[in-house]
Amino acid sequence: MQVIKEKTAKVLNKFTQNSNLSFPSSSPSELQSFCQLQIESLTNKYSIYWGRIVYYDPSIGNHQEVSHQPQSQYLSQKTLAYLNSESWLVDFPPSFTLNEIDISSFTSSSCYVCPLGYRNSNPEYILILARQPLPLNLQEEVKRTAMLVSKYLDIYLETQRQKAEIQLLEHVLQRAGHQLRQPLGMIGLYAENLYLELTDTPWQEQAAIIRETIHDLDTNLTELIYCSQKTKLRVAPHDLKSLVAESIQGLKPLILQKKLKIAYSETSDILPMDRLQMKQVFDNLLSNAVHFSPISGTINCSWQIFQSEVLIQISDRGPGLSTDDLNKIFTPFYSRRSGGTGLGLTIAKKIVLDHHGSLWAANSPQGGAQFYISLPRSY
Repeated sequence: MQVIKEKTAKVLNKFTQNSNLSFPSSSPSELQSFCQLQIESLTNKYSIYWGRIVYYDPSIGNHQEVSHQPQSQYLSQKTLAYLNSESWLVDFPPSFTLNEIDISSFTSSSCYVCPLGYRNSNPEYILILARQPLPLNLQEEVKRTAMLVSKYLDIYLETQRQKAEIQLLEHVLQRAGHQLRQPLGMIGLYAENLYLELTDTPWQEQAAIIRETIHDLDTNLTELIYCSQKTKLRVAPHDLKSLVAESIQGLKPLILQKKLKIAYSETSDILPMDRLQMKQVFDNLLSNAVHFSPISGTINCSWQIFQSEVLIQISDRGPGLSTDDLNKIFTPFYSRRSGGTGLGLTIAKKIVLDHHGSLWAANSPQGGAQFYISLPRSY
């Protein structure tokens, strides 16, 4: 496994040096539609008759804007030109504060700006025009809208970053697979020849171990490559409880060794999923829970069934997750386990995303780590 990690790291370095990695293409209309909806909601309020949101879109690497003005309202070109110039933005007020702008030279309307932030050295903000000074309740609503848009932008940016990392990981897995498969095949062939030549000798057992180990490595490598190709999902109805029980059974020796107790839900649900890939997700999360659990500890695996999705929770009573862990735990090559490749949770995240689900981590109030999986009940 260490060899795989080193070779993969080399491929990663070579790949990043010889390519211009950017965010995967995704429709900017998703972000644009959200901002448009928010500004339209504001301009539908009494006295607010024009509004604009300026925001940073990471999918195109540039600042964009949306605006709305009811057709019955009039905004002079001179006023619009002044607002577009941003010459009124001279003191860069703090984020989520509502600040009045003097535009009395152009119109009798009241003008307000509420900054979202200053991402990439450029301001992001909500700008509105009102027929009269805003009452306190409307001022608070503009601030709440600014905080909501800012939070959405943060989540969107993080999602795009994770997609870019997953895209990079797919390239890494493909290149590493091609580089490792040939030498593994050669070693496996020699091990098979030794096994046949050393019949009825004490060395035959060792040759068999080498042969089986190479087979396991090749199987794992095949699964890694398979998991990096979204087009190869083999979705079919599978029983959630049976799949979790199968993963637990595979960890039975380690569970018995640490005298752990594993509790999981008695109810079940049939979900559309790729059985091989989703089993790898449960194998990884439960293996981590076993590894970090104290002797005689308890691991809980439960799920809640909703109308359109199932929320699965896997928690342990181990040391929990540090701030660094929470920020990097799904990042390629970041590992909390000594000797780990740092790919397990990244691949698990990719598999869940391919199933149109979500995977995230948190600390349990009772101590220990918690992992959540949200999966749709229809694909």
